[in-house]
Amino acid sequence: MDWKSVISTVAPWIGTTLGGPLGGLAITAVAEALGLSDKTEDAIKAAVTGATPETLLALKNADQMFAVQMQELGFKNQQAIAALAVENTKDARAMQVATRTKIPALLAVLITVGFFSILIGLLSGMLTVADNQPLMILLGALSAAWGAVMNYYFGSTAGGQAKTEMIARAKPVNLDK
Repeated sequence: MDWKSVISTVAPWIGTTLGGPLGGLAITAVAEALGLSDKTEDAIKAAVTGATPETLLALKNADQMFAVQMQELGFKNQQAIAALAVENTKDARAMQVATRTKIPALLAVLITVGFFSILIGLLSGMLTVADNQPLMILLGALSAAWGAVMNYYFGSTAGGQAKTEMIARAKPVNLDK
């Protein structure tokens, strides 16, 4: 089970928010709950991968506080947060259909080329990470941006995951009646 699935299971409000436009709030909530000074997905992944019962309890408590925070912001339930992510992507796609601008495609290509160029440079030894914090910051930013590009062009699985969870929780229907 990957770290996002663990968070989604233990902390459903935070898990729903992770992939959307409010993902930064979710990352911060998890990092603070786990006492991490590094508020990045990599740090959270490392902390959640070897989760202890205390870690899971901290996540559950953080989720309860996060739910209150989201409700204060006007999100009545997790579906409202998931809908925000869908609307965000849908509006961007609708704008693209209406304007036919080449800028999103150009940005997608630049982000992809930049991301993989740095990765290839690091793997080939042409770039080194020793005392090169700006390079690592750039790689982190390009990594997040590349994820957004993939989500924009290929969609999100958040809706599919929510559907699967709803089916799993649903009561069986008796068809014999």
